[in-house]
Amino acid sequence: MRRPTPVRPMAPASVMRYIPILISPAIESLTMPISLTSPRSWLRLAAATYASMSVLMAYAAEPAVSIPAPQSEAARAPGAPQKIVLAGGCFWGVQGVFEHLHGVLRAVSGYAGGDKSTAEYELVSTGSTGHAESVEITYDPQQVTLGDILHVFFSVAHDPTQLNQQGPDRGTQYRSAIFYSDDAQRQLATAYIAQLDKARVFKQPIVTKIDALKGFYPAEAYHQDYLSRHPDQPYIAYNDLPKIREFQRLLPALYVSKPVTVGAL
Repeated sequence: MRRPTPVRPMAPASVMRYIPILISPAIESLTMPISLTSPRSWLRLAAATYASMSVLMAYAAEPAVSIPAPQSEAARAPGAPQKIVLAGGCFWGVQGVFEHLHGVLRAVSGYAGGDKSTAEYELVSTGSTGHAESVEITYDPQQVTLGDILHVFFSVAHDPTQLNQQGPDRGTQYRSAIFYSDDAQRQLATAYIAQLDKARVFKQPIVTKIDALKGFYPAEAYHQDYLSRHPDQPYIAYNDLPKIREFQRLLPALYVSKPVTVGAL
């Protein structure tokens, strides 16, 4: 689980830890004797059920969306490994998704958008460093294209319509962003967002920022491969494992069952 930090009111793991406490009154109400002929009992049952579902739905994983691939997609071609840095909420889940993408050679959790001096978890968690929790993806352009990567990013890795948040996580460090390293990446990202907005595949406009990459700084070792190493952690099980299942369902041609983990390299 994430290390507690006094400057972060509610980190993802701690949010999930409080859910049993939040819904305990509802659970207690459900265990009380209920008379099938008493309107008051039925109202109590309905209120308890509503309270429980409201809390759980508030922290549900972002829904995956079936979307078209980029129209300006370049063909796969031999070449040196390429890199792109993406931010889409907690890097545990984003890294976990891209470790299952065919052609990805390495996916590293880290920080981008701020200075090297503030690229550490406790500082980034304050939301004041300019950093976003990000993932640096190294890929083989003969096996997978940047268009494929962005297709997965917008479809299953996160919800690009949420401003400075993803699911239970709040703050600019959880913003949606693409950090490009050359003009070709910038142009493809810009064109794809325009294509998706025009097609109205999302209920709300895309808020993903497209910024030049100033530097990427790998996160602490305990954050790497977190999804693969802790699949039973409540935050992972509730927020991130559904993304892996949706990836396999929506984009099976791009999905590989065995993740390419940082620890295995």
